[in-house]
Amino acid sequence: MEFVVIGLTPVAVEAGPLHRQEIMTQWTIDGVREALAARKISARELAGEFYARIAERNPALNAYLTLSQERAFAKADEIDAAVADEEMLPALAGVPIAIKDVISTRGVRTTCGSKILENYVPPFDATAVARLEAAGAVILGKTNCDEFAMGSSNENSAYGPVKNPASCDRVPGGSSGGSAAAVAAGLAVASLGTDTGGSIRQPGSFCGIPAMMGSYGRVSRYGLIAFASSLDRIGPFATSVKDVAIVLEVIAGRDPLDATSATAAVPHYAEQAAKSVRGLRVGIPREYFGAGMDAEVRKKIEAGIEIFRGLGCELVDVRMPHTDYAIATYYIIATAEASSNLARYDGVRYGLRAKGDSLLAMYKNTRGAGFGAEVKRRIVLGTYVLSAGYYDAYYIKGQKVRALIAKDFRDAFLKVDALLTPTSPVPPFKLGERTADPLQMYLADIYTVTGSLAGVPGISVPCGKVDGRLPVGLQIFGPAFGEGPVLQLAHAFEQAGGASL
Repeated sequence: MEFVVIGLTPVAVEAGPLHRQEIMTQWTIDGVREALAARKISARELAGEFYARIAERNPALNAYLTLSQERAFAKADEIDAAVADEEMLPALAGVPIAIKDVISTRGVRTTCGSKILENYVPPFDATAVARLEAAGAVILGKTNCDEFAMGSSNENSAYGPVKNPASCDRVPGGSSGGSAAAVAAGLAVASLGTDTGGSIRQPGSFCGIPAMMGSYGRVSRYGLIAFASSLDRIGPFATSVKDVAIVLEVIAGRDPLDATSATAAVPHYAEQAAKSVRGLRVGIPREYFGAGMDAEVRKKIEAGIEIFRGLGCELVDVRMPHTDYAIATYYIIATAEASSNLARYDGVRYGLRAKGDSLLAMYKNTRGAGFGAEVKRRIVLGTYVLSAGYYDAYYIKGQKVRALIAKDFRDAFLKVDALLTPTSPVPPFKLGERTADPLQMYLADIYTVTGSLAGVPGISVPCGKVDGRLPVGLQIFGPAFGEGPVLQLAHAFEQAGGASL
């Protein structure tokens, strides 16, 4: 068991002598592999450099909650031994990666950003984590997040908010804000987050990096601590679309430990991403360009769409008639599933246990002290929509509307290869700006929850900045298990200079 909590315990950086001329400000996966193979740097030195960066920058950003130095250096030493023996290096050899703190890591504290799991140490790894390490990744530690992944700003963490590296007075997005901020700030080469209603794509947009949610079932959820089981997905952040593709390929695929993981073959995503997009038909759903969008965000997205025209894509107007019902539908279904999933935190089996003079009092005291305000709000909403007399009126009706939203996507993909939308209607908002108004906070996910409900893959790619500093994200949706065209379009957009609009 190991954990080092940033800000509470000094960080000791274990690293050999570092050749500073070999250190890059922004590493890529290929760059790490090439540097290791050429023996310009060792995996241990590289891990030490990243821990030094974390020690310097994390106190201001609060992106990491827990470090796993012993585990990271042990893996780095394995990679260095493979280099010394001139073995073929695996796909992620020596690559420093961060893991969102709702994903289980054996022997490393996993809090879900909640006091109720403050000292929980899983006895097993999530499948996604195991696959990363099998591919040679060096797991640096666990990143901050909204409590139980419930939030759009990373202000719901019991351990304090994460700051946006682009502007420290702004939120990084949520719920995977720590994972996004760690990559954007150069504190990891890549990271894993989770997406239930936009929690990968929206932080990617706000922090100005590519961030992808694969199709539901594409990546195993085994070891992911559940929020809403029919919506939760694990996916990658990185500084390039190619790196996103490489990480997604590593973690994707059938897992016998997750009955909802798909048997569909996993393509070579990095190769697919490099293909030409000329001739692809790209849909523009006008329902995503309503009055609620910030005017400057609209300008950036419209300029981004024109890049695709210049790349030889055919732009097609499409209708998504049930889009307006997505937020209400999502907050019925997601809260209902949260109410069920979080019932396990009762103070009996694991996690926090508060004292009480009866069993009921112990339950109340444990949940009262352990859960934050947003988690309590969602549990209450979910319990309400599942209760006798309201189940048919809310939950069943929500499931019917979900089916209609999914049909909107299926119908659209009969006409086009992908859809282009904004990721968020607004640029990163200020810390504290929306905390008093949950509805305004929920509306930050208005363009992302649709793809979550439909089960389709989506990516956010950088699409310029507002006022020269606040990132904007363009979202690309594809059909179920159509990650290839999504990555193709995202890579082409990146190579065409979309991030500098």
